[in-house]
Amino acid sequence: MSRQLDSLFDPSSLAIVGASPDSWYSSRITDNLLSYGYNGDVYLVNPNREEAWERPCYDSVSDLPEVVDLVVVVVPREHVVDVVRESGEVGVPAALVITTGFSEADEHGAELEADLEATAAEYDISVAGPNCIGLANAQAGTVLTGLCSREPEPGNIGLASQSGALSFATFYENAADEDTHFSHVISTGNEVDQSLADYVEYMAADPDVDVICTYIEGVTEPRRFIEVARETVATGTPVLAVKVGSSDVAQAAAESHTGSLTGNDAAWDAAFGQAGIERVPDIPDLTTRAQAHAAFDPPDSRRVCVASTSGGLATLLADLAEERGLELPSLDDSTETALLEMDDLLTFGELHNPVDIRAAGAEVLTEVADVLFADDNFDAYVFGIGLSMVDEDADAIADRLLELGEMTDDPVIFLWTGRKEPDELDDPQPYERVRAEYPLYYEPTKSIDALASLVNFDEARDRLVGRPPFELDEANGSDLPSDTTLTWSQATTLLDDYGLDLPATRSASSSEEAARYASQIGTPVVMKVDSPDIAHRNQVGAVRVGVESPSAAQRAYEEIVANVFEHDPEATIEGVLVQEMVESGVEALVGASQDPNLGPVVTLGSGGTQVEALQDTTHLIAPFGKGDAYGALKRTDIPARFEHEFGPDASLDSLANLVTKVGSLVASRRDVAELDLNPVMVRPERSVCVDAFVRTD
Repeated sequence: MSRQLDSLFDPSSLAIVGASPDSWYSSRITDNLLSYGYNGDVYLVNPNREEAWERPCYDSVSDLPEVVDLVVVVVPREHVVDVVRESGEVGVPAALVITTGFSEADEHGAELEADLEATAAEYDISVAGPNCIGLANAQAGTVLTGLCSREPEPGNIGLASQSGALSFATFYENAADEDTHFSHVISTGNEVDQSLADYVEYMAADPDVDVICTYIEGVTEPRRFIEVARETVATGTPVLAVKVGSSDVAQAAAESHTGSLTGNDAAWDAAFGQAGIERVPDIPDLTTRAQAHAAFDPPDSRRVCVASTSGGLATLLADLAEERGLELPSLDDSTETALLEMDDLLTFGELHNPVDIRAAGAEVLTEVADVLFADDNFDAYVFGIGLSMVDEDADAIADRLLELGEMTDDPVIFLWTGRKEPDELDDPQPYERVRAEYPLYYEPTKSIDALASLVNFDEARDRLVGRPPFELDEANGSDLPSDTTLTWSQATTLLDDYGLDLPATRSASSSEEAARYASQIGTPVVMKVDSPDIAHRNQVGAVRVGVESPSAAQRAYEEIVANVFEHDPEATIEGVLVQEMVESGVEALVGASQDPNLGPVVTLGSGGTQVEALQDTTHLIAPFGKGDAYGALKRTDIPARFEHEFGPDASLDSLANLVTKVGSLVASRRDVAELDLNPVMVRPERSVCVDAFVRTD
């Protein structure tokens, strides 16, 4: 953690600078703070007033009777830097800057933001914001926002949002409507000092936080954020993220809103996957999955039992579960028999998983559950109630669900579909009694996604334990020529340094040399031009495959040179490569580039001449281990093609090794702007880089 954030989230004293009943936002912040149970000392700073809220107003931070833990800054932007500087001079450790009009606004605002950043560093004062809606720490009773219509109840979900309005007006309020409660909520603003990574790191260290939710538009410290999240997941706290900016329009909106770049979406997917961050599609998904993490420990396996009062709903839930990789084992014979023998359960002949207990099953839910919980085939359960949520019958169902939740320590997901609003609204409704104690879902997809999130987190945590830090060696010394496409000789020297397998190759400067090298290497050979001006040799007729004799090599040399000069009379030709013709195998692509935010990204997929048409690629953020390389391979069609070619027992170890070496190369040689190994000819015994394109910065 860059600096201790207790003074921000849990101050024993604070000052609101710019507090005024006449200011819409500062008045709401002050009202909320005083109304929602803050127990520390509160001072008001406003040189234009003698008192407000029946409290004295001080002219400046320097005039306060004590050095407070936190200043809340709600003054015009021209005065923000002066307030933070004065606070730093007297020893205030933290500032929450609500004021807007900085880099998100105009050039002058960007200049003020730079001054604010420098001031925070000079005085070692932790600054949240500017341009943020505020924060809430429900565990400590600190509520410093104007967009909070009710007093927060303490929960176990942390939230860091780069959208201010969404953080409270949407995330907080919608969750509170469903009896879901946060421990911390922070609107990160422009992150001039404290960043998203700092807030995640802080909340991860809090034992009251069971799961961390993030809303991300762009990350100021991408690599650090990914490493902090990876460590958070590895040590037992799930991290969920809504990441916007996957479309061109969305990227433009994010830039104008926060002044930050969103980066390549595929690279973010790769980074999230490697760090164990679960990317979710929308705001409701974030809170519904977080509910499950706050309520349950992950199950011991993917084995799930689904039971429902509706056969159709049971089948739908089973399909959704299997789509998400959850397993639905069969009922034990004794379980099936016990259920079939229940007099109050309208069953006929046989039962399976999913279990259709029909509407009558709602009358005997606890009895059904008792039988299912005794079956060792399952480690998690979904109960789908396809009945109305109102009236006396619903009240009885609510009683049974509450009792059922106490019967096991395994995760139990409640899905209750049906009418929610009665003709005469009583308080609380039956379903509201249930959701006050347990996560309650109204949509089948949301319920199964929540359970899958529990399972996936457990597997991600196990995968990440003991992994080395997700860090880059920023050293970038190089003997490579800059801003150019490397020749084959230059590229192979680089690839050799990292242990990549290359075919035997000679560079011919005449047709006679080509013939001699073909004889030495042994025909058939492959021949191709070596030119920094020709990136795609096939497109200009500068490649010959299966050259069968020295005389054919001589003719191929002349044809290749002629085709190159016809395409580009000014092209530089370093030579014509005469290359060992590698035995056929599965063609793969292994490439790399430098993402402007996340750094080196390795791309892996099916290779050959149809790369664009196949669209079979996945990504890894370098550096990474061999396990990550194998995980990426499984996301492509390569394993299936490899098994078809070489059988189910053939090993892809050589390709996993090669991919890992490429990750090491681009992580340590940051001057390599682009790398394209296509095709890599993959066989069980070796993976050979048949061709290589390398461009430097």
